Amino acid sequence: MPLHLYNTLSGKVEEFAPSQDNTVRMYACGPTVYDYGHIGNFRTFVAVDILRRFLRQSGHKLQHVMNITDVDDKIIRNAARDKKTVQEYTRKYEEAFLEDMGSLNLERPERLVRATEHIPAMAEFIAALEKKGFAYRTEDGSYYFRIAMFPEYGKLSKKDFGGMETGARVDVDEYEKDNARDFALWKSPKEGEAFWESSIGPGRPGWHIECSVMSMKYLGDSFDLHAGGEDLTFPHHENEIAQSEALTGKIFSRHWMHVRFLLVEGEKMSKSAGNFFTLRDLLVKGHKPSSIRFLLTSVPYRKQLNFTMAGLEQAAKSVERLRTFAARMRMMRLPAGTNPAAQEAAAKARREMRAGMEDDLNTAYASAAVFDMVREMNTLADHGELREGDKAPSLEVLELFDEIFAVMKDDDADKMKAAMEWAREHGLVGEAAKTISDEEVNRLIEERNAAKKARDFARSDALRKQLADGGIVLEDTKDGTRWKRK
Repeated sequence: MPLHLYNTLSGKVEEFAPSQDNTVRMYACGPTVYDYGHIGNFRTFVAVDILRRFLRQSGHKLQHVMNITDVDDKIIRNAARDKKTVQEYTRKYEEAFLEDMGSLNLERPERLVRATEHIPAMAEFIAALEKKGFAYRTEDGSYYFRIAMFPEYGKLSKKDFGGMETGARVDVDEYEKDNARDFALWKSPKEGEAFWESSIGPGRPGWHIECSVMSMKYLGDSFDLHAGGEDLTFPHHENEIAQSEALTGKIFSRHWMHVRFLLVEGEKMSKSAGNFFTLRDLLVKGHKPSSIRFLLTSVPYRKQLNFTMAGLEQAAKSVERLRTFAARMRMMRLPAGTNPAAQEAAAKARREMRAGMEDDLNTAYASAAVFDMVREMNTLADHGELREGDKAPSLEVLELFDEIFAVMKDDDADKMKAAMEWAREHGLVGEAAKTISDEEVNRLIEERNAAKKARDFARSDALRKQLADGGIVLEDTKDGTRWKRK
């Protein structure tokens, strides 16, 4: 059965297939590089990665474009504050994002495109909209889109704008959620603000125009799928549709995929609530990137995920269980032949994993099928009922699983070491490590106790220092080692 995927535009789960040949042409909204990526951002990026991996496993070719938004209000303001150019300010955050993609085993899209490299094309796009009557210039040199000229406005978000005030303008670019007035296509520069010279005058592009121009440049006027977080449905994606279809008269994207927000410990993530985590925060605190990726896939993309520290610890155990099983299968010496029960367990897992992914990327169902197989195969092995010919089918299932979930390779230590080195370079180790997970603290204490018992005092002292650097104070008593946070 082909992939069936929920389409925000139609409000239904639909069969998904490329419109031309066997190549899926898809655009995914990427990061705005004014800071380090947080786990909410990466839930969306991981979900898109799952989609592209499954499409490729299904035999499709990909033309996947993702933007890097390297100009917006926050970037311009922060660059001015730090007395840097926009390019100087964004460079380190773009590099950090690409490193973080690698940490989570996110595949690079076929094209990564920067907004600042397409500003002349954006100016031309806006001029064409003005010529057709969909855009107008204000006295200060800014340009706005006439929403009243596009009767289908609201078809993606399902909002009713019938009573909208005509001609009222919105200059805000910082992700305004609820205002449906004429939106900015081009902003004239304010005093001291970075700007670009263009065919329509000095200024900078509005947020929404960037994605329309870059997606259409590389994918054509119409393409197969547009993806992003649920917060982008309105106004960003609604505005993309309006300006793109107003210009071309064609369907902009046939299919829209939106990923739900996550909660952290049951609450909306925010810095004021103290539950805001970048990916780097978690790595420095001792959480494995494979655990983070697995937790982010544990709930299907259209359902809300509650991201918890307990969930991370469980995810670590789940990944380790898979790796241990794979190692056991490779190392076991078994009698020749096959066991029909084992063969069916592998075949069932393969069928159900595929069925889960075809059903709107139901990652929970797909991974559950694999863990059911692991349990059954381990039970057969424990009872001496597994045969040499049963190993290959189970390992093939794991290989298919990992083509999508990408957690089997045990390279966590190297990635965490790199994150720790980065944190040391930026003077963040002590602060970030204060909330190192309880599980990691207990593991290191057990390792230290074993070193002391073996009279390996150099190792014992090194572990004590590692914990101290992480904000953990140890107290050795006759009843054992106690610990507390600084």
